[in-house]
Amino acid sequence: MTIQAEKNVVGIEYEVKEAGSSVVVDTNKGGQPLEFIMGKGQIIPGLEKALVGMKEGESGDIHVKAEDAYGERKEDAVQTLPREQFEGIDLKEGMTLYGQNEEGQSTQVIVKSFDDKEVTIDFNHPLAGKDLMFSIKVLSARQTTLEELTSGVVGGPATGGGCGTGCGCH
Repeated sequence: MTIQAEKNVVGIEYEVKEAGSSVVVDTNKGGQPLEFIMGKGQIIPGLEKALVGMKEGESGDIHVKAEDAYGERKEDAVQTLPREQFEGIDLKEGMTLYGQNEEGQSTQVIVKSFDDKEVTIDFNHPLAGKDLMFSIKVLSARQTTLEELTSGVVGGPATGGGCGTGCGCH
């Protein structure tokens, strides 16, 4: 089956690196396939767009520009907050913290620096501003079911299915 822009459930095996680097940033090789519904925004846009027209069993290397991955870095996404907002947390530079944004959605921040009075955090995704290189293999491609189209969940809500982690799902 050839992957279409919408109404297909796709399962891929992937490995992703920063473009020009040999360091693997994320992979599911040897694990469960990353399954998602095309057209639902469940993976980064540049990867989803590049999959259109590929077939089950096909492999390839896909270069995704920063603006089609996690976006450009936004300097206004770096904030300095009072240290007391982090009371009880053993802070370390580079650590990831999870919380809620103004819309009540789950969000992650990176601790950039801190002292006795202030903590500087970065709301940018760690891969924001970076071009990515994906090595992928299409493991499966099929039409979505009506339940999957309605729920937006692979396998439908009854199975507890989902798109897994990594690759833009979080």
